[in-house]
Amino acid sequence: MKLNKMIDHTKLGASVSAEQIQKLIDEAKVYDFKSVCVNPIWVNHAKKALSATDVLVCTVIGFPHGTHQPEVKACEAVQAVKDGADELDMVINVWALKSKQYDLVKKDIEGVVKAGAGRTVKVILETCYLTAEEIVEGSKIAVSAGAHFVKTSTGFGTYGARIEDVKLMKETVGNRAEVKASGGVRTYEDALKMIEVGATRIGTSNGVDIVNQRRDQHDSNTSY
Repeated sequence: MKLNKMIDHTKLGASVSAEQIQKLIDEAKVYDFKSVCVNPIWVNHAKKALSATDVLVCTVIGFPHGTHQPEVKACEAVQAVKDGADELDMVINVWALKSKQYDLVKKDIEGVVKAGAGRTVKVILETCYLTAEEIVEGSKIAVSAGAHFVKTSTGFGTYGARIEDVKLMKETVGNRAEVKASGGVRTYEDALKMIEVGATRIGTSNGVDIVNQRRDQHDSNTSY
């Protein structure tokens, strides 16, 4: 298992500095993570800085509340692609899902998928606000709208990824999509538990610690 290639090395937030983004990029180069996940303003810089590597650039759409109009999310996606984004993590309209306005939820996702022009789209359900039934319904809609992943959390909600939610999401999407566990995944043990129940991607700001903990628990020759 190449754990490093399952990690979206993440730095999001209102006050993230250029120095912090550069540190994230430098770490991604050393550890060869799957991607760096950054706010939209940093996409172009990250893409240029990582051009000589196979580390992808991921950004967020409709972040962090998902309350943007569908047209605005699609516009964000268009700009992100122009700036060089390889992957788009979009927040669903949580209110619409909870209100059973499923056509609106689907339209929201379809707009980003179309605007993404073939880029990987991960749909953030923000599971902390959802019942089990809503998690299932949201996962089904995401698949039907063409998303490639369903994702647990933004990291800005009341809690992040839970094992039972990741398991439920994977059982729902099966082989039609993948699952990203994000929010509160801070240790190798945390990551392993998520992977064991079906996650194929981990969103975390603790990627360096996670892969180093894995090496420490095995031996120094273990690959990331």
